[in-house]
Amino acid sequence: MRKFSLLTFLLLLSTFLCLGVGTALGASNGNINSAAVQVNVTNQNPDTARPGEPVELTLSVQNIGNDDLKDVKVTLNPEYPFSKLSGEDLEKSISYLNARQDEDDAGVLKFKLMTDSNASEGTYDLDIVTTYKSESSSTTVTTKQTVQIEVQGKEYAQVVTVSKADIDIAKEEPLEFIVTNTGTSPLKNLVFSWTDPKGVVLPVYSDNTKHIKYLEAGQSVKVDYTVMADVSADPGLYTLNVNLSYEDANSNSKNIQTTAGLFVGGATDFDVSFSETSAGETSFSVANVGNNIAYAVKVSIPDQDGYKVSGSSSTIVGNLEKGDYTIASFDVSNSQGGTGGNTTGNSPGTPPDSSQADANGASSNSMSSSNPLKVQIEYTDAKGERETVTKEVNIETTSSGNMTSAGGPGGPGSSSGISSYLPYIGLLIIAGGAFVYRRKIHEKIQVMKAKKSGYKKPEDQKI
Repeated sequence: MRKFSLLTFLLLLSTFLCLGVGTALGASNGNINSAAVQVNVTNQNPDTARPGEPVELTLSVQNIGNDDLKDVKVTLNPEYPFSKLSGEDLEKSISYLNARQDEDDAGVLKFKLMTDSNASEGTYDLDIVTTYKSESSSTTVTTKQTVQIEVQGKEYAQVVTVSKADIDIAKEEPLEFIVTNTGTSPLKNLVFSWTDPKGVVLPVYSDNTKHIKYLEAGQSVKVDYTVMADVSADPGLYTLNVNLSYEDANSNSKNIQTTAGLFVGGATDFDVSFSETSAGETSFSVANVGNNIAYAVKVSIPDQDGYKVSGSSSTIVGNLEKGDYTIASFDVSNSQGGTGGNTTGNSPGTPPDSSQADANGASSNSMSSSNPLKVQIEYTDAKGERETVTKEVNIETTSSGNMTSAGGPGGPGSSSGISSYLPYIGLLIIAGGAFVYRRKIHEKIQVMKAKKSGYKKPEDQKI
């Protein structure tokens, strides 16, 4: 510190002596002292350089020496993050500078430089080289000085990704946005929001606005929502208007607006149940129980153990709106050597003996498969993608290979013949007989009551 103060004092004293005697202070090599020309940055526009934008520097070139100067040239030597701007010169000249100039008499030069678009926030050095000639000695002197230029980081953010491209109808779905600060300066007080202009997609459990207090340069943050699409919405692509506002370093509010696409609709679900057996065919009810339409629906019975299909194993039933159903029929029977088992407990393929047949009656002729029947449904969803759904139906088969409902053999809708209806016919006969018998008894009681009251038949009355 003492050395610096002493040196400063000596320099000031030397300058005072030079001005007093009217002679120029020469260096050891005979050149004019570099302090004879002083270059200062008097203005910068903008005040802090911004990445990707030009910056204009206004320089004051002042001759503070005792000799007049000529052919003064000022050159900028920019380094990262500054570079030459197209159409602008890095070297400019002043033909003559008088000695001992005041600030008001100094020469003024303006330069423009380009700031790199990826420049980080900070202060950067800029070298300025000055060359000039003394009027008295014609000696050329070159000096260099360094000035500092402040760069404000780039303030920009963007929504980089959206977690989902599609959501189902009338179902709670997670939706995640990722906001990234792609600039070189930190952002503060960010407000993120989105809207669906048609009002089909809405957030649940919260509103559509999220706040982010601070986001460093290059940092990302997740913004989570739970959303739901209206149950009456038509499947299709919907637009989300996304808005992001933030404050820059000068506390000025800025907005970024963009859009994102979200497909509503897609896959659906089905319910398959045993319907009936008629004329050797087994029918199934296929219902669209989801929230989306199913196009070009195809119902098939795939190859599987325990069952075989005679004839076509698939049928196309067309389109199914949500809530609609259709009937698909197939000639399905229990395959020989399959997983079906005898209900009496014998090994597969072993006929029951006569005692077992007498004990079990008609049920001894029933064979039930231990595996449910697999029914495969292919369809095109609302997005145009082909989907496949497999359902299992619990059914039973008789020994003849025909299908019946899972409630047991011999029930309504089975194809075991008239014998399956004998119990019902017997009940009808008994009920009819009871009705006739009760009517006869009632008539006899009425006749007896009439006799007791003296009633006579018309032919027994005398005139």
